[in-house]
Amino acid sequence: MPTSLKTDTRSVAYAVVLVAMGVALAPYTSFPIGIAKVNPTQHFVNVLGAVLLGPWWATIIAAIIGIIRNMMGVGTLLAFPGGMIGAFLAGMLYKRIQNLYVCASGEIVGTGFIAPVVSALFVAPVFMGKAIPLFALLPSFLASTVAGAILGVLAVKLLKRADIVQVEA
Repeated sequence: MPTSLKTDTRSVAYAVVLVAMGVALAPYTSFPIGIAKVNPTQHFVNVLGAVLLGPWWATIIAAIIGIIRNMMGVGTLLAFPGGMIGAFLAGMLYKRIQNLYVCASGEIVGTGFIAPVVSALFVAPVFMGKAIPLFALLPSFLASTVAGAILGVLAVKLLKRADIVQVEA
């Protein structure tokens, strides 16, 4: 079997498992903080996806989870910038620096600081038809991403310790 096909199959398999985890756990881990429904599982999956697959896969996984969460009624349109920006930044930083803590920091900066700005200035007024104050989103986005990023770091360390994945942690 060609190496590229084997790698692509493994990447797809990882992505499917991460989407399944994010969707399956969402009803149990999504809860309102302020005006947003937060989901720490999304950020846990983002860190795993960023480390195992890279920025593009992690972003696609976050988008698919956001779509399914919205269809299930356990998410809002804020799930898209809230999940995708952090996943992409985490993946880019991990790809460039190969440090798990820098990766988690990228998730926190992307979701905790950049995504609320995008949500308040673009997503809420354009797609939701309402104004949401930036400072109403910051605490909920930050709480969700910090909790999820910590869980993601712990999961990567456990997977590495169990010799299930070979990554720089």
